[in-house]
Amino acid sequence: MKDRPIRVLELTGGPEHRGAVHGAAFHNEIRRYTAERVALAVEGAWSGGASSRDDVYALAEAMLPAHALYDPDLYEEMLLMAEAAGITPAEAVIVGGFTDFADTLRAAGGSPPVEDDCTAVIVPDDRASGAGFLAQTWDMHDTATRHVVMLDVQPPGAPRALVFSTVGCLGQIGMNEAGVAVGINNLTAANGRIGVTWPFVVRAALAASTFEGAVKAIVDAPVAGGHSYLVLAEGRGCVIEAMPGGCSMLPLEPGRVLAHTNHCLVAEAASQEAPRPADLTASSTARLDRALALLADGDVDADRLMALTRDAEAICRRSEPPYHVESCGAVVMRPATGDLWAVWGIPADNEYEYFSLKR
Repeated sequence: MKDRPIRVLELTGGPEHRGAVHGAAFHNEIRRYTAERVALAVEGAWSGGASSRDDVYALAEAMLPAHALYDPDLYEEMLLMAEAAGITPAEAVIVGGFTDFADTLRAAGGSPPVEDDCTAVIVPDDRASGAGFLAQTWDMHDTATRHVVMLDVQPPGAPRALVFSTVGCLGQIGMNEAGVAVGINNLTAANGRIGVTWPFVVRAALAASTFEGAVKAIVDAPVAGGHSYLVLAEGRGCVIEAMPGGCSMLPLEPGRVLAHTNHCLVAEAASQEAPRPADLTASSTARLDRALALLADGDVDADRLMALTRDAEAICRRSEPPYHVESCGAVVMRPATGDLWAVWGIPADNEYEYFSLKR
């Protein structure tokens, strides 16, 4: 394995790991978060039906070879993290790639899922003073919020990257020093399979130095479940709706913001979606429409994107029954300039912090 140093950065506001982002206390937090994710998988609300703990672990173990084959270095990084934290490799798959793992569980049969997460946008260069943005909320079950961290990843032979993530997860949203930014939305695939979970795909894309390289890392991945991946680099952007049955792409066009939430916009990908409750479908549509309306015209800067993530009408989510989903954090990235702003927790309640990869 290549040496892949990772520094965990603090985001102000989180109650659990503040001041204890290394060593035993941090490993304890990984174990707590893992226990929460495993419990959700067993309970079955996010996968459409309850499963036994033995079945959950057996499925996660069956997915390990796909991860090892897709990116051996990332796989060894995951194993080392698991060993240090005192969790099993199977548990590392669950805690890191939970929603894709839920798609794979769902494929065995179950009722509609109760997941609904994230609002993301790509702003083209000509709407952002020559240097475009990728911005998004990260929405998840409210138990995830206290586990949010930023990672400073410095692998030899690949670009340094700043990565928004949660403890025990290799990476969720990020930007590298070569000017590649990657974001995500969850999609609910009906045809989940044994395959690679989305944090591996994000980190593999962030190891690329070009737009084409990042796109190739995504479309070549044998994904386990459904996600849309947003890529912005070299003034070019796209959304890739990656499902186990194949990928569909939406290109960024001059003068127009490209937005995505939690339903497929391309018919080929939509044909692979699992049915969802009507209120979750309505939420995804409302958030997409609201994001496009808020950025319909005029110049866009970081402050305007931060305001979008704080939008109380549709985008900034607060936990409430029965789903208990909230905006656990948000990120604004400008890859051409190396500027990144991130916020822990509900964006409307907390302040963004600035990070830089300026070359």
